[in-house]
Amino acid sequence: MDFSVWTSWYLLLLWAFILGVNVTPALAEEVSPPATTGIDAEISELRKIEDGSVISNIHTSKWRVFTDSGRDLFLQGKLEEAEKLFLSALQEAKEGFGDRDPHVASAYNNLAELYRVKKAFNKAEPMYLEAISILEESFGQDDVRVGAALHNLGQFYLMQRKLEQARGVYERALKIKRRVLGEAHPDYADTMYHLGTVLYLQGKYKDSEALVRDSIRILEDGGQGESMICIKRLRQLAEIYIKSDRNEEAESVLRKILHIMELAKGWNSLETVVAAERLALTLQSLGNLKEAQDLLERCLDARRALLPEDHIQIAANFLHIARVKMLDSNKLQKSNVYQARAELDMAKDLLSKSISVARGNLVPSMKGKGNKQSYGASMTTARSRQSAMMILLQSLNTLSLLEMTKLEREESKDPYSSEAESALRQCISAYKEFLTEKSLSDAPGVKAEYLLCLKHLVDLLSDNKTSSTDRSSKPALQELKDEIKRVEVELSKKGGRRS
Repeated sequence: MDFSVWTSWYLLLLWAFILGVNVTPALAEEVSPPATTGIDAEISELRKIEDGSVISNIHTSKWRVFTDSGRDLFLQGKLEEAEKLFLSALQEAKEGFGDRDPHVASAYNNLAELYRVKKAFNKAEPMYLEAISILEESFGQDDVRVGAALHNLGQFYLMQRKLEQARGVYERALKIKRRVLGEAHPDYADTMYHLGTVLYLQGKYKDSEALVRDSIRILEDGGQGESMICIKRLRQLAEIYIKSDRNEEAESVLRKILHIMELAKGWNSLETVVAAERLALTLQSLGNLKEAQDLLERCLDARRALLPEDHIQIAANFLHIARVKMLDSNKLQKSNVYQARAELDMAKDLLSKSISVARGNLVPSMKGKGNKQSYGASMTTARSRQSAMMILLQSLNTLSLLEMTKLEREESKDPYSSEAESALRQCISAYKEFLTEKSLSDAPGVKAEYLLCLKHLVDLLSDNKTSSTDRSSKPALQELKDEIKRVEVELSKKGGRRS
């Protein structure tokens, strides 16, 4: 394979695989609103239906106390204690109101939401369905309370990626809310957005775009255009445009988000930094390297003021700037060879820093992490270690591309670089070093980056004229190819990304 081809291709497209720690929020968080939404909404609705027709007794009082106390504990994240109170509320509701009363439906829904958060899906689904059944019996199939319960069930299915089931209940909830609440109501817009998310995950970008755009318009018309809910939806719209190869439209949306964040929070906020970084990566894909680099450097300055120097987000920032400098170096090669070489040298220095920080986040250290705000907490979660591993693999892979670029500019007849091979073998060594950590070895994103390193190493070794005549190199090359097949199979089973 011609390395000049895949080097340019890789640098132009890698921005789309940027790490979640910096740019893309985790999908479960993105598509699933805070779990408190369903509970608070349901409690609010129940207060509306409590009127003089309800006979007050000791069970009524206990139901209210258990429900409110359970909700408070739930909001504090004390799920075990909240579960006990919700179960007590369910018992009191049955004794005080009867098995098919809306108060019982509320208790079922609250428990279902709690079990959804705990990922006890086998317990949650029957309770969602029972709550919906009771509400339909009490108020009819087209009542807004049924719509709210269906929306919660949609969240449940969406969290498990049961997309067709989620789509069906969201569509039904949307029809109910449109009829009862009207097309200008924020609750109608909420279900519209979530249905759009399901369609996005199904690859139906055009239909998804229409729903997400309309949900944003409803918020803007209602004076919520600068709310965090609206910003979240704008991010989703930008992602749809990117997936649809409509980067100019994505750029427009991302500029709007950054403008809102700058006015609301200024640059002393990681949320503003992330918004700027998203825009910078899109500008990079459009070839606007100067503005992309300026934004990324401003992001780096802001992060250094907010985070410890060894934070993984700073490593990612180094990597992003290095990639832009490599692309800029490619542009300058024909007009200014010396500047092109200088840009490549600066990119290599940035990659070395990124590799050092990422590796430091994977290797336990007894030293403190510093005192800069709560953002600088040590890397303790599985997700943060996955981020560090992905940054390390990406940085080493990019370093190998940089070494190949240097070799090509020397117009060497041999398309092999020992420095490039060394960087790629470090990728493999790093992956195997931490393979015992299940959170890393099972992560599709980590596997995908590892797979990319393996493929690049095979391409490099295949083009090595010296090793091609060496009998001992053939088994090693075959071993790498076998490893590629093994990882591809694992990724396909997990629905992971293949390169």
